[in-house]
Amino acid sequence: QVQLAESGGGSVQPGGSLRLSCEASGNIFSVASMGWYRQAPGKQRELVADMSSSGNRNYSESVKDRFTISRDIPKNTADLQMNNLKPEDTAVYYCRAVLRLARYAPDFISWGRGTQVTVSP
Repeated sequence: QVQLAESGGGSVQPGGSLRLSCEASGNIFSVASMGWYRQAPGKQRELVADMSSSGNRNYSESVKDRFTISRDIPKNTADLQMNNLKPEDTAVYYCRAVLRLARYAPDFISWGRGTQVTVSP
């Protein structure tokens, strides 16, 4: 069984910073990528940032130059440093991992339960 544990959400004023952390645990053989998605009320879940095991990073245009994703690959963790937060960043943030349980097993996607980020004056 695989679990993704998220931490670091909270409430901040516009211009503030938060750091989200995610740790994947369980009987994991490898993690191909880890990333963060978010879902605001009434909207679809969207990619915020992800990072492959080779170091390739993808960012949503709306967070480029403000958010930074990093990974500790041996520890199966992924952090999201969020700076200059805006009210439109308010959402539930979900950690997502693409991983394998064995060398020749197919990839599957695991999600965390989400952590709330609220940006308001």
